Amino acid sequence: VVPGAPHRNYLVIDAMTGQNGLRQATEFGAIAKLSGIVLTKLDGTARGGIALSIHSDLGIPISYVGVGEEPADLIEFEPSRYVEALLAAIPRQDEVGGGLRS
Repeated sequence: VVPGAPHRNYLVIDAMTGQNGLRQATEFGAIAKLSGIVLTKLDGTARGGIALSIHSDLGIPISYVGVGEEPADLIEFEPSRYVEALLAAIPRQDEVGGGLRS
């Protein structure tokens, strides 16, 4: 109905799917040129590490992330905030047993 449609094609992936998300992106990307990925459920324990694999292996950008259940919880992906949150979840060596040795 809209000339030139579809204008964007997004694949929605649950952040908890892990490596299966890479497979999904590969398969769907072979059929439809994907504009980006929408990564949902980043408000729970999932860290969405699959985002790194999808982008580096397939070159598909992460466009939006879901951080809750309300429409307003679907936000634009900000790589710097994602990396900060991902690194904050990793315990420092000095916090997990004895610290660094000199």
